[in-house]
Amino acid sequence: MYLSDLALTDFRSYESVAVQVPPGITALVGPNGQGKTNLVEAIGYLAAFSSHRVSSDAPLIRQGCSRAVIQSRVQREGRGTVVEVELNAGRANRARLDRAPVSRVREVAGVVRSVVFAPEDLALVKGDPDVRRRFLDDLLVQLSPRIGAVRADYERVLRQRTSLLKSAGAVRRARRGGGGSESSGDGGGASSSALRTLDVWDAQLAAAGSQLIAARMRLVQALRPHVARAYEQVSSAQGAATLAYRSSLVAARPQDAPDVVDGGVATGTGDAAALAAQEEELLRSDLVQAQLLEAMARLRAKELERGVCLVGPHRDDLLLHLGGLPVKGYASHGETWSVALALRLGAFELLRDDDGWQGGDPILILDDVFAELDARRRTALARLVAPAEQVLITAAVAEDVPAELEGARFDVMGGEVTRVL
Repeated sequence: MYLSDLALTDFRSYESVAVQVPPGITALVGPNGQGKTNLVEAIGYLAAFSSHRVSSDAPLIRQGCSRAVIQSRVQREGRGTVVEVELNAGRANRARLDRAPVSRVREVAGVVRSVVFAPEDLALVKGDPDVRRRFLDDLLVQLSPRIGAVRADYERVLRQRTSLLKSAGAVRRARRGGGGSESSGDGGGASSSALRTLDVWDAQLAAAGSQLIAARMRLVQALRPHVARAYEQVSSAQGAATLAYRSSLVAARPQDAPDVVDGGVATGTGDAAALAAQEEELLRSDLVQAQLLEAMARLRAKELERGVCLVGPHRDDLLLHLGGLPVKGYASHGETWSVALALRLGAFELLRDDDGWQGGDPILILDDVFAELDARRRTALARLVAPAEQVLITAAVAEDVPAELEGARFDVMGGEVTRVL
């Protein structure tokens, strides 16, 4: 797969721009702040329907405008497909596939596949769990577009359930302060109608959450060998890179410490047989659904007190280890970069090897990455990505692009994109 045409209207800094891009290697070169990353950000958005830089769509719309439009043509197996996405401020986004409107944006999910390397990738290792959850979920949407709907359903139900926990918890505390009675385990003084409504949201959260957990677990198992191999290729450091999925559901089981649900339990470094058995449980969405319902019922009083959902995929994490030790807090800066690169390279290999995909390589985007790497890692990464069907590189100066990645070049300056090679 490669992207042959890109046109942006009121996207980020661009009022209007159109670029024809060749297959193979293309470098976008120009000083910082000129719009290089905005171009590749738009391409990445077409694959994940989210930006690798910000968590919402609002910053993608040019200041003072009500909408932004991304238009593209991608080539797959000799056939061109036109994908258009319209981002709307305060309204639902819209999309068109081969000029025909679709009812929902996610209906064009899976048409474009891409993997983005960026300086922000260090947060995959050093950042909070939500960064790693997003990495898994964005990759899942590309591999299985239907997961996008499951993810959206889960997030919607989570917001509703959290809101109800806050309001019902406030009633409970008010009645407690007024001398009202409490009964253990059912939320105390919260109204019975609110608790009945909470039962409904519990069921919906468990249904969507169990599907998301099982899908993430399958992904981690599939991704694991690719990441291990990629780490070996980009780093000469000792120790194997390993992945494990930490579920808040497992951490919240009664046999664990009472407050372990708040911090979670690192399940990636224990007994291999126990870890394998735990993973097999998480692959069974029916079993996970029942366990989520049981955990929410058992934790209800605590959830009402705190006004938050204490169990579910929104509290899970992807654990990263080198030689059995957590990468976060133990790895050097170079090792941390190698793990971050390995995660992206592993994602690229997984997408490329997907049996259900007939579109060739995903588009590979390297956003100002080489300036962050030492010479050895620069060379290793360049050699690994050079054979890809399309590689898009951004760099402040041409010297930041490794010699192994010579190809077409565009200069980006003041909103103008000009091909020079």
